[in-house]
Amino acid sequence: MAVEAEAATAPELALADTDINWARLDKTRFHIIGAFLFTAQSALLHPTAVVKTRMQVAGSSLSHMRGISVFKQILKTDGIPGIYRGFGTSAIGSLPGRVLALTSLEVSKDMMLKYTEGRDIPEATRVGIANGVAGMFSNLVCCVYYVPLEVIGQRLMVQGLPGTTVSSGPFDTVRKVIKAEGFRGLYRGFGLTAVTQSPASALWWGAYGAAQHIIWRSLGYRDEMNKKPSHMEMVTVQATAGMVAGACSSVITTPLDTVKTRLQVMDNCVVGRPSVLKTMRTLLKEYGWWGFYRGFGPRFLNMSLYGTTMIVTYELIKRLSVRQ
Repeated sequence: MAVEAEAATAPELALADTDINWARLDKTRFHIIGAFLFTAQSALLHPTAVVKTRMQVAGSSLSHMRGISVFKQILKTDGIPGIYRGFGTSAIGSLPGRVLALTSLEVSKDMMLKYTEGRDIPEATRVGIANGVAGMFSNLVCCVYYVPLEVIGQRLMVQGLPGTTVSSGPFDTVRKVIKAEGFRGLYRGFGLTAVTQSPASALWWGAYGAAQHIIWRSLGYRDEMNKKPSHMEMVTVQATAGMVAGACSSVITTPLDTVKTRLQVMDNCVVGRPSVLKTMRTLLKEYGWWGFYRGFGPRFLNMSLYGTTMIVTYELIKRLSVRQ
């Protein structure tokens, strides 16, 4: 998942000092630090994405195995490079995308806050609307950039499996996709990605906001109180809420992610021109309804860890990027 939205605020008394808007940021520092820290985060989570993708691909002997068994098998046959297949393409290719994501996110959020300023809307609702709109807008903008990158990265992860083509690297993968399907081949699953990311983002931030609110109140914080939490408390609450949100989101989005992954990695010459309905029928025929949850374990782990690390990392980036 690219960055979807800024952390929703907890009770105002608790997070007033963390409300860092676009105008207060040193833009150069913000993008440089953001690119570095989010690349490091991606490196930590990439193995779970490889395992998840391998489990979701048809015809793979790994598709019937549990996540931890798949991980061990990849290590046994391919070593450490095996669990980092496609990472170079993803890491380097994502750098411009991260700038695009962070900028579109912060600018659109800032515009929505200014647009709703002075209106008869509760402050918490106003901030929530701004975060939601910013998250959806940023997702739509980033889909244009990230879907081709995802197609290339996933093909590199699964190459050599039945129904896939072996290539010598990312550029060779691009050449073969364009040769076989034209430029639109790089945008396989674009519609499904764009349509599902918006509700997935809403679900993520809804779960995050609700979890954070419940945690703050369970710790004894109330809107009318002047007590403020420590930095460690804020980080812990944000991380826990992010983990809960990621876990909830993975339950809802895994079926669509499985269909999308199959659409993006299979070749026309093997399966004919793929479609969403054809892919769903194949999954039902091969595995039954549980087939839509192939790779759920690694995805659950990936999104839970992503939610936790993304929130903590993003808040840290903004604090480090405040103009002095």
